[in-house]
Amino acid sequence: MDKFKTVLNIANKQSNLGFGLVALLTAGGEQIFSSVVFRCPCNELNFLYGMVFLLVPALALLLLGYIMSKKTWKLLTGLCQRRAKLCRWRSLTTCGMVIFQISTTAMVAPSCWIAVALLNGNYFECVMTGTNISAYNKHLCGDRNSQVQCQKELHALPCVRDSSVPRADREDVLFTLRAQSQILGWMLIASIMLSNLLLTCMARCTSPISYKQLKFWRAYAEEESNLMDSYSAKHAKELAERNLKSFFKQTPPEDIITPSNKDWEKISHLYKFSTKDHYYSTLHQHVENCQETENSMIRMVSVKSSEPADDNPAVLNFVDDGVMAL
Repeated sequence: MDKFKTVLNIANKQSNLGFGLVALLTAGGEQIFSSVVFRCPCNELNFLYGMVFLLVPALALLLLGYIMSKKTWKLLTGLCQRRAKLCRWRSLTTCGMVIFQISTTAMVAPSCWIAVALLNGNYFECVMTGTNISAYNKHLCGDRNSQVQCQKELHALPCVRDSSVPRADREDVLFTLRAQSQILGWMLIASIMLSNLLLTCMARCTSPISYKQLKFWRAYAEEESNLMDSYSAKHAKELAERNLKSFFKQTPPEDIITPSNKDWEKISHLYKFSTKDHYYSTLHQHVENCQETENSMIRMVSVKSSEPADDNPAVLNFVDDGVMAL
């Protein structure tokens, strides 16, 4: 588990590396699943069985992507307590944009599963030999003397069984199905890459900050997330030790300052960008505002704007993003 955590943390630091690792693990899992678990029944259940193996694991990976995203839980935690605010159109639009950003990341693993499964061809062969579309079945069997028998025994072709269908005709049908599956697989891969490129280009083109600042911002967000986990664990340990020591020794507890509920709530909100502010996260904003309010210090570069914050630009999607701690 520790080794897996290390790999996951490394992948989380670089989005491209993270996507590549997810794709690699998904492809490897599909190969093992296809060779060890999948067995086409070669009967009337072909279509249902093949579709289950093709789509249900993809659905499971999609749900896992939502579960592993910190942004999902930042959005949902306490949502029922903020129902009055959600009635506003601006809040609904913001929630929709956040859900879209989460979905684009969560779709990586299921898309890779379906693409690799189509390139493999086993699932597609099982699915299409179980269809009841006469025109398609006639197209598969072609103009052969054994066409009627081929259509009748189409569901049994993926399995090596004794059949009245000539071996050459059976192989031609399976080659056709495998070719169609691989064509769909490569088209899906091309569409995924093209969509990713277009979304990335659009996000970078509309970026309100420069390339160098974006790199710095990403580095800051990673360090803050890592240190937040470390500080939270350390502070929780100190508080737990204080309480246990006071309980067992029956002594007054030592003073340990912990953030209030409002403080936790303020740093748990999704980040909103403003061109007038220079905050790199909700934590940064909260600390700077507290410093201004309590100490009345001269405003530094991080100044509070009187204008409302805009929706978070797509290029700053990483600020609240990340994976759940295992």
